[in-house]
Amino acid sequence: MVQVDNNFVSIFNRLLENEDVIRGLDYLKKDHDHTTKEQIELTAISAPTFQEEVRGEAYKKKLLELGIEDIQTDEVGNVFGIRKGSGTGPRLVLCAHLDTVFPEGTDTIHKEVDGKIYAPGIADDGRGLAAVLTIVRALNAANIQTEGDLIVGATVGEEGLGDLRGVKALFENRNDMDGFISIEPGNPAGVIYLATGSARYNVTYQGPGGHSFGAFGTPSAVHALGRAIAMLADMETPKEPKTTFNVGTVTGGTTVNTIAARANMVIDLRSTSQEELALLEDRALAIIKKAADDENNRWGQDAIKVDIELVGNRPAGSQSEESAIVKSSLAAAQVLGFSPVLEQPSSTDSNVPISLGVPAVTLGGGGKFGGIHTKEEYFDPTDAYYGPQKILLTILGLIGVAGVSKPLLEKR
Repeated sequence: MVQVDNNFVSIFNRLLENEDVIRGLDYLKKDHDHTTKEQIELTAISAPTFQEEVRGEAYKKKLLELGIEDIQTDEVGNVFGIRKGSGTGPRLVLCAHLDTVFPEGTDTIHKEVDGKIYAPGIADDGRGLAAVLTIVRALNAANIQTEGDLIVGATVGEEGLGDLRGVKALFENRNDMDGFISIEPGNPAGVIYLATGSARYNVTYQGPGGHSFGAFGTPSAVHALGRAIAMLADMETPKEPKTTFNVGTVTGGTTVNTIAARANMVIDLRSTSQEELALLEDRALAIIKKAADDENNRWGQDAIKVDIELVGNRPAGSQSEESAIVKSSLAAAQVLGFSPVLEQPSSTDSNVPISLGVPAVTLGGGGKFGGIHTKEEYFDPTDAYYGPQKILLTILGLIGVAGVSKPLLEKR
């Protein structure tokens, strides 16, 4: 059972008594159908990682129509603008990610079956993108004037080998962000506040190759790869902090009677601790190099070389459950009638700010979903407006409402 700070609960209960806040929350319920239609519309625009431009332009247009100011598309494709507050309060980021895991050419036109909407990317992160927009509409419709500024937009490269490139660029290019909220598919009760880091390596063994009989005794790239996999599989890692490894793909060789000249694997190393992740990387890289040496030594030749390429580097990080952004997220859920949940660590856009010491959470956009990252992905919009309601209330607590409440988020 998560303990929620009673002082924060009192603050959020006061917000719920404000007429403008009530209007904003009511608007989100009334806007539910429009939000779902917009979710479908955005999902239909193909946006593979590294190819988010068209969806980004569509999103930029929508932000302009909502009156978001100073909208910029940066060098990697992030789209962000600002909804200014009334004073000198903190600046909070509200965003979702534009990219999907699906390649160009994937059919993303939705189908509705038994109340569920089926389309690749409809939940991850079509829901997040639509949730950001309906929250801004609610702020405008209820004429809510926040004290702090809301930096609103969407990132690129959140998925897979996109390697969080969008949010990394965001924090490299600006230093005016005091807090960060990303929206992913999920339950309104949940709060992700711990970041699972990962390191991904593309590993290629290469040698001269040869005929399996005529050139027997020549070191094999596939055999070297096998040695590496066997040793990697025997690594032991701590259960706490959770630290994991995986050989995800393996390719190599040409025919059954050919000594392989090339063999490749892509490995994934993860931990919620940056220190443990670094230790795991050191061990894995040493094993990968040792495997080449062992294969060469077996045949008394220096024929096998190994190329190691870092293709993914997501920082790990943690923050206290006592931080204002975590307490606010939990309190907002509770006053809306949910039983708050501190979710397990995950890998989202929030990894980067958390690793930098910037308060950040990833919150659920509401609704039910399934089949994430498959062509059978679906979204059930029943009562999905609860997600944006919880996020809106969290935002208002963090950056304050003029004449009603002071910001709970501190300026950095």
